[in-house]
Amino acid sequence: MAIVALKPSLTSFFTGSSATPCLLQPPSSSSRLLTKASSSSTSSSSSPEQSASASAPAPVSRRQFATLTSLSLAAPLVAHPAAKADDDGLAEWERVYLPIDPGVVLLDIAFVPDDLSHGFLLGTRQTILETKDGGTTWVPRSIPSAEDEDFNYRFNSISFKGKEGWIVGKPAILLYTSDAGETWERIPLSNQLPGDIVYIKGTGEKSAEMVTDQGAIYITSNRGYNWRAAVQETVSATLNRTVSSGISGASYYTGTFNTVNRSPEGSYVAVSSRGNFYLTWEPGQPFWQPHNRAVARRIQNMGWRADGGLWLLVRGGGLYLSKGTGITEDFEEVSVQSRGFGILDVGYRSPEEAWAAGGSGILLRTTNGGKTWIRDKAADNIAANLYSVKFINDNKGFVLGNDGVLLRYLG
Repeated sequence: MAIVALKPSLTSFFTGSSATPCLLQPPSSSSRLLTKASSSSTSSSSSPEQSASASAPAPVSRRQFATLTSLSLAAPLVAHPAAKADDDGLAEWERVYLPIDPGVVLLDIAFVPDDLSHGFLLGTRQTILETKDGGTTWVPRSIPSAEDEDFNYRFNSISFKGKEGWIVGKPAILLYTSDAGETWERIPLSNQLPGDIVYIKGTGEKSAEMVTDQGAIYITSNRGYNWRAAVQETVSATLNRTVSSGISGASYYTGTFNTVNRSPEGSYVAVSSRGNFYLTWEPGQPFWQPHNRAVARRIQNMGWRADGGLWLLVRGGGLYLSKGTGITEDFEEVSVQSRGFGILDVGYRSPEEAWAAGGSGILLRTTNGGKTWIRDKAADNIAANLYSVKFINDNKGFVLGNDGVLLRYLG
């Protein structure tokens, strides 16, 4: 199949010194994607929101949502009871019940580094929740600049560095705080960004990295008013140059990532939308580097171990660990008791202890760096898919799922 794609420059999306980002060269529509696979070959790897949508009730109306989010920050937090660990039989986790519609998919969580009792929880359907007691109770948080009558935002990612915080979502929205989330302001973004913003990381004073699902990586050092591109071209353009180099499945690339994860050192690993292959990027590299998958089944997700190596999840519940540290294509399978349900994420509490979560309430634990895993059977009665494992530190961790499911680590 002949593949034709232009090479859009990512370095020219933002420039100048004005308060509003300036777009110099919008990409042509032909440069956005490579040839799409046929609709009959739709990937089974759907987003958390899509996975939950089949059983989710209809979205609340704007008026209903405004009522739900009418609590001001100055108002005292209203305690919503969290189930005790014994209620669900979870020895090391407790379920926290949230004041949200059950169809909401939780997507990210973060706490203020200087005050770990103060945190924010994001999700679909314009969901922003706030806690001031470490995550035991949560209340809806209203941010006027994020309430637009024409959009129902999906808030994808949140990050704090000191008292500075960042929130990004879809459709393109960027929120910034300099006072630990007491107030938030909306930073304007170009409507010509390549792809949807899926990740943000606060890196220093007034500085952050922002990533889109088409592989654009932007860096700011002036609180988001100007951004420079860290990657010179979209992933589609990169694959167009390298499709003859033997990357299996590159010709079926649909132009977006399925998942993307950042290491503490600033390297990224991303999985292609169909799970055919994966890509990596390290600071200083001009392009994403594509890699053939080393396993027969398609990749579900990838991320970084606490020791600097990689973990890899495949569809159907398989788990692989890279040999050694750093970026590699050499993986070995680890035996896990997933009961055939997909494992969707892995989170490390320490170099030796990690938890994996997945479909139908699957929770797995390792205490030897991933060599062996034990299934926490008591979590089987959690009727939800668990999409994300987040450890803020050794003592504070959360598991996020669909239908508003949030688990809090007890230790």
